[in-house]
Amino acid sequence: MKIRRLETFSTEYVGFVRVTAEDGAQGWGQVSTYNADITSTIFHRQVARWALGHDADDIAGLVAMIPEREHKYPGSYVLRALTGLDTALWDLRGKRAGQSVCELLGGTPRPFPVYASSMKRGEITPRDDAERLARLRDAYGFTAFKFRVAKECGHDEDEWPGRTDEIVPAVRRALGPEATLLVDANSGYTPAKAIEVGKMLQDYGVAHFEEPCPYWEHDWTREVTETLELDVTGGEQDCDLTIWRYLTRGLVMDVAQPDLFYLGGLNRTLQVVAMAEAAGMPVTPHSANQSLVTVCTLHMMGAIPSAGPYVEYSIEGPDYYPWEVGLFRNPLRVQDGKVQIPQGPGWGMEIEPAWLDAAKYQVSEVE
Repeated sequence: MKIRRLETFSTEYVGFVRVTAEDGAQGWGQVSTYNADITSTIFHRQVARWALGHDADDIAGLVAMIPEREHKYPGSYVLRALTGLDTALWDLRGKRAGQSVCELLGGTPRPFPVYASSMKRGEITPRDDAERLARLRDAYGFTAFKFRVAKECGHDEDEWPGRTDEIVPAVRRALGPEATLLVDANSGYTPAKAIEVGKMLQDYGVAHFEEPCPYWEHDWTREVTETLELDVTGGEQDCDLTIWRYLTRGLVMDVAQPDLFYLGGLNRTLQVVAMAEAAGMPVTPHSANQSLVTVCTLHMMGAIPSAGPYVEYSIEGPDYYPWEVGLFRNPLRVQDGKVQIPQGPGWGMEIEPAWLDAAKYQVSEVE
């Protein structure tokens, strides 16, 4: 069946995509979050025009072809828009088959472990962040937790003097020796400073040091990876498959962290997964909000052999991410430190009609 209509429903932060095939069957996806209204315009101008009239089941062909057709625009926005097409077509495929996407990939929808991911840095004290992580552990059974160190793209500066040195022991004290701790430096350090901080992290039993150096400085990250004993992780920002080949073949980091929505969707992320698997590198994707990105990531992680031990799960509520409110009729829930992979069909999610009614609407269709 060929693609007849592509619609977007967007705000500044979220943009859902609906695909309709010739027989009236529909699937839902999403462009990447943030500036989603801009991305939705790009979707109609640079993605939809190549997809209309194309075989709806040829996801791999479309995802390969559209970046070639738009080769003058190799950057992030086109790929963020491509994600909307890819994810909508996977949902359509699952609904036709009566299966979840996880099952289409050969997996089993099951409760999957998640780690509690703190997005806050400057707006919360180390003590308060540690205490809220402990409360969430007690309420939802989390056993793994990520928090922020350094300053984003910080050139070796801390968010405020001494914050990193304070928050690491504070979180360890609050959560105890059994908790798995992860930290994110958000491109904060030069190699020397990253190694210095990394050794302190090792002393406190931190397992995961994310993006210690500017993510584009691959040799810097490799130096940190080769020096430290804990896992150095990265790749969240990288959407170019050529760069991913370099990252995995060169063992720039220990753990691959692709973002399915930044990369251009599930098909392209599965290509990165294959690269990581060939390098013996586990995959623990970036999925830092409660839109469809965490849902899609859960489906993938329930099926791939190289899946790491958990999926990122943002703990920030409506005070931090007000735009997450009211997206779904069946939002994800954490119980005993796990989230049930939606059982489908497709992504298994019901978008709230009231949200769609209030969003900006655009349509491209076969004339």
